[in-house]
Amino acid sequence: MVAQRPVPEVRGDLLALVDYVDSTPAAAFCHMLDGMTPESLEALMFKLTGSVSGGTILVTDLDGNPVEPICRFAAYLLAKAYSPNTALAYARDLIHLWTFLSTQGIHWTSFSPELSAAFLGHLRSVPANRKRRDTSIRLVVSEGAPVAKGLSAATINRALVAVDAFYRWAIFTGAFSVANPIVKKQDQTSWRVSDRHRPFLTGILRQRSEVRELRLKTMQRLPRPMNQQQVEGLMAATRNLRDRSLVLLMLNGGLRPGEVLGLHLADIGYGRRRIFVRCRDDHPKGARSKSRVERVVDLHDGETLETLNAYVMHERPSDADVPFVFLVGGTGVNRQEPLSYSALARLFARACERAEIREPWMTPHALRHTHATRMWEAGMRELTLQKRLGHASPESTRIYTRVSDAVVVAEYRHALGLDRPSQTTDGEAL
Repeated sequence: MVAQRPVPEVRGDLLALVDYVDSTPAAAFCHMLDGMTPESLEALMFKLTGSVSGGTILVTDLDGNPVEPICRFAAYLLAKAYSPNTALAYARDLIHLWTFLSTQGIHWTSFSPELSAAFLGHLRSVPANRKRRDTSIRLVVSEGAPVAKGLSAATINRALVAVDAFYRWAIFTGAFSVANPIVKKQDQTSWRVSDRHRPFLTGILRQRSEVRELRLKTMQRLPRPMNQQQVEGLMAATRNLRDRSLVLLMLNGGLRPGEVLGLHLADIGYGRRRIFVRCRDDHPKGARSKSRVERVVDLHDGETLETLNAYVMHERPSDADVPFVFLVGGTGVNRQEPLSYSALARLFARACERAEIREPWMTPHALRHTHATRMWEAGMRELTLQKRLGHASPESTRIYTRVSDAVVVAEYRHALGLDRPSQTTDGEAL
């Protein structure tokens, strides 16, 4: 362990600076870390808790003291109307930073660009905590014990984004007096494309496009839509009208899980056969729309609204005084409470098990991928699909255009001679 660097002066009492290195001697502290993995170390040194409604996020150290900078930053994100899940993810990512700094004996205000490269190495050593259906799949080296797979490139990049956002907040509030340790550079990729594909007003706007110097390359994965057999099996495995309505709204309407859980009874337009996706923050369990743009989703498939109407009329608790559509039924203590993310994930997983669908990527969001892929392959234009899905950027919609391009398929078949007209014996085309 290296000696702690001097802490720069902080204006006022905005942050209660705490020495996050344990008070035990350095040798004893290092001995305590022997044989520990980064994951177990983080679990020992820090604890993350948050309220169900997303009102508070608390990170504490070994002695139960709040890690004030992370807590204040999380409160700032919630005050800016960030999703509670986003604020929790940022706080969890900052625990990686605090673990790295604490084991090195460095205060967070002494973090520098030089140390950011070492922090990247620390992130590469943290094992992933992924829960897979098939627990027998493990990464095994040629000799020695099996090792856990590390964090993905996307997860590491997200942690670096969280650190960047944290220090931008610290600079903004005056708690950090030097440049952001996460260095950025001007993005040169926009100048390498042809004029046809270059964004409008490129080079004219005063604002420069910047990217982080420290980031990993990520794979551009294709969405994995469900096939017809899987869809039919999942629908047959639903046990009640509520679960069937949830699946149909995501499958035929392309709604996100948070959008489905946040639906109010007033958002259903039976006469015009449409659903209104509103931006609300009133769900008691934190479910909310990811996009901050309201939209209208038409449902003319002839099954979704009929099933939803049957659920509201016959299965939804009739004495409920809450406006949410999807509630907990039965006679338990949670009756009439709005469904949560975890409840939706559990009922979906149980339906997949009954349908014998054991794909690890099969989540409720796969229904939205299936809807988007079907719409694109059926001929819906890119901008129209973007509006229907509620994407803020066309880049989010463009992933579905790579699934199946009709022009590519047609020209491929033509190159193989599969689309040439057949010839009769006398040379006339059929």
